[in-house]
Amino acid sequence: MDSVKEYYGRILQSSGDLKTDACCTPGDMPEHLAEAMVNIHPEVAARYYGCGLVRPQLLEGMRILDLGSGSGRDCYLLAQLVGEDGYVLGVDMTEEQLAVANRHLEWHRERFGYARSNVEFRQGYIERLDELGLEEGSFDIIVSNCVINLSPDKEAVLRQAWRLLRPGGELYFSDVYADRRVPKELVDDPVLYGECLSGALYWNDFENLARAVGFGDPRLVEDRPLTIDNPGLEARIGHIGFFSATYRLFRLEGLESHCEDYGQAVRYRGTIPHHEQRFPLDKHHLIERGRMFPVCGNTWRMLAETRFRDHFEFFGDRSTHFGIFAGCGSVMPFDTAAGGGGAAGGGGCC
Repeated sequence: MDSVKEYYGRILQSSGDLKTDACCTPGDMPEHLAEAMVNIHPEVAARYYGCGLVRPQLLEGMRILDLGSGSGRDCYLLAQLVGEDGYVLGVDMTEEQLAVANRHLEWHRERFGYARSNVEFRQGYIERLDELGLEEGSFDIIVSNCVINLSPDKEAVLRQAWRLLRPGGELYFSDVYADRRVPKELVDDPVLYGECLSGALYWNDFENLARAVGFGDPRLVEDRPLTIDNPGLEARIGHIGFFSATYRLFRLEGLESHCEDYGQAVRYRGTIPHHEQRFPLDKHHLIERGRMFPVCGNTWRMLAETRFRDHFEFFGDRSTHFGIFAGCGSVMPFDTAAGGGGAAGGGGCC
């Protein structure tokens, strides 16, 4: 843990100091987010080390917790999306990063035109959120961007997230995953660890861990393979495939381990901002407006028992079970080449 604080607090001064693209987000983003990015202070943006775009839908008025908030870029981005009546709390262990985030609180408040700031930062460890006095079930959404892989106790992070989410809330986060378990000698390397590589979980270990702490049926939203352009690091760890992936995990009790078919369906009303034609629940569920869309029991609940409920019509119940949806298996979920795969409008595995 001390080596991570050293790496992100003193060694890295900007994203240009990174040796790989693991902790970098591709430049393309939706127009409304690009517009919001213009309102981020340059110093905050320069100290950003995320690997994905944490962009859950329907954020107006939400209470959001950012795990490993760093210099605060995602917090200030989300602060604009939740609006002045929403709230964003960033937690980070690194003093230098928090100093940057706190230095620009008033600058961002004025930039957003808010009467009061809706952002707060606290120093703490994401494995020990119970030490911060946060009330159980007090957040609608928890986000994180390329940080959980740096934690030495990932199970504790997920358990804390489950505790702090309200029922129906979600953990929506981007992180780095491996296509196999990383050997201990590589995990112990401070540079490989700090570059968000050797601390990455094997993807199947992550999904099993998520289920074990209560987040049944983890949903992959998007992914991309990572490259290691540093010859020295590539020679040491290049035999392992790494992926940046975004998952959403819902706090819903009793989700089933597989996609079970109960003859249920939903119809999207087209009322979620910036997703008027299609709603992307995850990589395999791109739900078109007005179309009857068959779903498994878990997907039905992820829409019916969360903040998305008013934006869908729901059909069917759980009175009859028709077995498992075809195609639901346990192969690696990520695309192995850039540009492959993606969500399908006709329903994926369910």
